[in-house]
Amino acid sequence: MSGQYKQHYNAFKQNPAEFWLAQSKCIPWYKTPQNAYTQDSDDLYHWFDDGQLNTSYLALDQHVEAGFGEQTALIYDSPVTNTKQTYNYSQLQQEVAKFAGVMQSLGVQKGDRVVIYMPMIPQAVIGMLACARLGAVHSVVFGGFAAHELAVRIDDAKPKLVLSASCGVEVSNIIEYKPLLDDAIKRATHKVDHCVIYQREQATATLNSGQDIDWAKAMQTAQAVDPVPVSGSDPLYILYTSGTTGLPKGVVRENGGHAVALNYSMKNVYGMEPGEVFWAASDIGWVVGHSYIVYAPLMYRCATVLYEGKPVRTPDASAFWRVVEEHKVTALFSAPTAFRAIKKEDPEAEGFKKYDTSSLKRLFLAGERLDAATYGWLKEKTGLPVLDHWWQTETGWAIACNPIGIEHLETKAGSSTVPTPGFDVRILNMEGEECAPNESGAVVIKLPLPPGCLSTIWQNTERYKQGYLSEYEGYYLSGDGGYIDEDGYLFIMGRTDDVINVAGHRLSTGEMEEIVAAHPAVAECAVFGVNDALKGQNPMAMIVLKDGFTGSHQEVQQQLVQSVRNQIGAIACLKNIMCVERLPKTRSGKILRKNLRQLIDGEELQIPSTIDDPSIFAELSEQLAEK
Repeated sequence: MSGQYKQHYNAFKQNPAEFWLAQSKCIPWYKTPQNAYTQDSDDLYHWFDDGQLNTSYLALDQHVEAGFGEQTALIYDSPVTNTKQTYNYSQLQQEVAKFAGVMQSLGVQKGDRVVIYMPMIPQAVIGMLACARLGAVHSVVFGGFAAHELAVRIDDAKPKLVLSASCGVEVSNIIEYKPLLDDAIKRATHKVDHCVIYQREQATATLNSGQDIDWAKAMQTAQAVDPVPVSGSDPLYILYTSGTTGLPKGVVRENGGHAVALNYSMKNVYGMEPGEVFWAASDIGWVVGHSYIVYAPLMYRCATVLYEGKPVRTPDASAFWRVVEEHKVTALFSAPTAFRAIKKEDPEAEGFKKYDTSSLKRLFLAGERLDAATYGWLKEKTGLPVLDHWWQTETGWAIACNPIGIEHLETKAGSSTVPTPGFDVRILNMEGEECAPNESGAVVIKLPLPPGCLSTIWQNTERYKQGYLSEYEGYYLSGDGGYIDEDGYLFIMGRTDDVINVAGHRLSTGEMEEIVAAHPAVAECAVFGVNDALKGQNPMAMIVLKDGFTGSHQEVQQQLVQSVRNQIGAIACLKNIMCVERLPKTRSGKILRKNLRQLIDGEELQIPSTIDDPSIFAELSEQLAEK
């Protein structure tokens, strides 16, 4: 591997504290930190504890003060409501300062929690930034979540206030949020003081006297407030992610490390320059939305796109390319699922040819493994750099990437390229010893985790330590398996529980999935292990065929069996292949392989709250019964 990245990474490895203190000087502090990190009585790390700053100031006020108030900050594009709206930095700052005044008048102070249960509208972003302005801790819950799941999060975060909207708008229906919110509040043991409701024209909510406040009316008399200085180690937000026990884990992100890491990432991971347009095609309910719709682009003085729509059916598979042309998007970041959906409906990428996408410099993918077939299709059809990177809700930004702001490295299909400076990634075997190049093991990160990663689990330090820090002393356990090759490239092969044991042989379902996905007739697939009385486990595949495919299903299945046998060996024995109409996914596009395994093995389904459409399991059960 050549020079610049290696030098940059080695500078971090030699002295992480000095490296990150230097990066901290790239943002304006009220009080500049002198120490990089400290450890508390539980031996947990906190970055820039002795510094003072405000995240809302970094995202808005600093740019207005520097004379960039007229520059575009937020572009709202909603094909589902046929609405577009643009805010410059001055306008967004004024809205945020006033809404912070609304919350302050309702008793919200530094350290109080605020739950945000909203669709992809500007008011959701304004609410998040207003919390940051007051030093309050926001917890965004994906709009439209079931009442029970919302109640669980209310009881854990104990918010003073809930911000919501009258409804969310989907491609074919309207989801009224207020009845769900009312139900959640009834179920929750913790009682919130007030709910502030933004009324959308698609559905008007009935407000409860005394508790509910109309957003627009409150803004009419609101007084703007200044940013409140907070410590670098004060929490900015709690974001709940699925836990193995069924109880969600509240990932805690602190202000100081978050600001330094995200500011660093915009240049070094994404190659952005201030003034360019960044589009993370995600949702604010997910970590991608927190980091790269709201905070990082604004702190770095880019314009950010807030898109209320889908990659397909709003109105068709060219939706993404229309947004790129219209808003002159420089970089687009989405999940592989989105592009697989586009590929399925528009395999020849006719939609891409319809629009002027000359502003678009690169495509970024994360959220799940980028299969070689999708990678190859995007490269061929767009001619753009297609950059896979790997991170987690817990880390908040990329653990591994192609660090194009430092050096644009050669890509390898199936690899998220190299560890991002700040992340000391190792591969360990079951005994805790480092694996040789190309040898698979547990992917871990040597402590301390860099700035921007979780500091703990909200109100549950023990759960954090047990779940992430106890397996290998001195390391954070990612929960993923993979290997580093002889060139230092990292390959993530899926969750460690996706490694199956067939007659004593450990096999990666991720590797099989790559082979299945490469078949020209396959749009999407999932490979997972199912119980076998003789061999312990056997692999099974569910495949979705491309629209318009008219060939023989049986022939495709036979070809896939042979391909896996040829490329992995007879021991892989992928013989059970089922064609389905669709696969079960979370709202962020992750395929629920664990639930598919439970379904086939006849186990009780432990369906996560993040599922996109629970009815799919009834469909699959019927199909299995027919077989």
